[in-house]
Amino acid sequence: MAERHIVIIGGGISGLATAFYIKQHLARINSTAKITVLESESVIGGKIQSYQENGYLCEWGPNGFLTNKPDTLELCQYLGLTEQLLSSNDNARKRFVVSNGELNKLPHNQIEFLMNSLISWRGKLRIAAEIFQSQRISEIDESLADFTRRRLGQEALDKLIAPMASGIFAGDPETMSLRACFPRIYQLEQQYGGLLKAMLVLMKQHRKEKKNGQVSASPAGPGGVLTSFATGIATLTKQLASVIGEENILLDHKVIAIQHNDNVWTVQNQNGQTIIADQIVLATPAYVAKDIIQPSLPSVSELLNQINYSPLAVVCLGYNLKHVRRDVNGFGYLFATGENHHVLGTLWDSSIFASRAPDNMVLFRSMLGGAKYPDILNYTDKELESITCQQLHKIMMIDNSPAMVKIFRHKYAIPQYRVGHCELVKQIENSISEHSGLYLNNNAYYGVGINDCIAAAKKVALKVVNDYII
Repeated sequence: MAERHIVIIGGGISGLATAFYIKQHLARINSTAKITVLESESVIGGKIQSYQENGYLCEWGPNGFLTNKPDTLELCQYLGLTEQLLSSNDNARKRFVVSNGELNKLPHNQIEFLMNSLISWRGKLRIAAEIFQSQRISEIDESLADFTRRRLGQEALDKLIAPMASGIFAGDPETMSLRACFPRIYQLEQQYGGLLKAMLVLMKQHRKEKKNGQVSASPAGPGGVLTSFATGIATLTKQLASVIGEENILLDHKVIAIQHNDNVWTVQNQNGQTIIADQIVLATPAYVAKDIIQPSLPSVSELLNQINYSPLAVVCLGYNLKHVRRDVNGFGYLFATGENHHVLGTLWDSSIFASRAPDNMVLFRSMLGGAKYPDILNYTDKELESITCQQLHKIMMIDNSPAMVKIFRHKYAIPQYRVGHCELVKQIENSISEHSGLYLNNNAYYGVGINDCIAAAKKVALKVVNDYII
């Protein structure tokens, strides 16, 4: 009997993690299969790429993961990377929002919230009144903007939530699905009746656990510590590829179509070559997956086509520290609604992690575009540099030109989970389940972060192996 062949299309974090966990699950049941990862580009990693140049380390995509969920930490342990983990500096807890051209530190506690000038007293009273707002019990999806206005008010939306939406999703809160983008916030209202009520209950629970000597996560905020590696977040994908085995990864292998006949799948690449597979995991972005399956599954392709992406330009700028007159100890800043330019926010990368810039130099990384500025990639590199420097020099009080410039362009940067996303994903899952041996895994469906991708990879890999042994 021929060895079973499992093909993963896509060599980003989703595809690589899925391949790793399939291999792990098979080993646990003393079984084997041929596993092949097909990647269209000349390097693995997808949007996780770390570039080192003249002492700077610039991240093409995400710059790390949060430790508030166990999935990535667990994977690092399996991969032997635990000793190489690099936690963000304590100063990275200081985050800022630019409003009316001024840099405002986000509050960490109730006292700081009351003393903070970012939100007006009227806005603070409106936020405090959230505890009296009635609970909305409904299965109908709600936009992030509608939820925030309903519970916290317009000012909280403009100065707190909209900047966060830009920073995480490069998205527009008016169209973003609350349930898909921030499921925890949705659950807090459903379970406790409101956000402040939930915070009070969880704080009480946290104090009780602490008194009893139990360890628990912080009851407020996203929690966790931003974590990466001294050599960049691409260390993770490179190690995954090494464990999977380079002989099992085919680069420059662009898949253009798949077909299902006689209980086997045929994978066709751009050169007309074919690979026969028993099972396929489609771990490409939705905009790629829709084209691959269009010839054989046009109805699923139409569903995938409904997942939109926001474009981003990432502009990395290095400066001599002596030319930056504002304190750079912090995470960075985002822009409140109404600060009308193409920059969504800027990370102070060399303050977040060590070894990101040469001695006496600093590295800033700005994100431009997103759902609100979809024309961003029409600008030349010089124009992008000029736009970024104009706002950065003003806010950070910089009196010289950058010593280093690196620009990355993402036509399809981050999938947009619009209102109705969860229902759309269910429709896609139901349609895919009708075709034996085909699976989907990518950040287009279950969460955009590294933790989300790895958690989804574990589930998909287990399903692949369970179907394999039936």
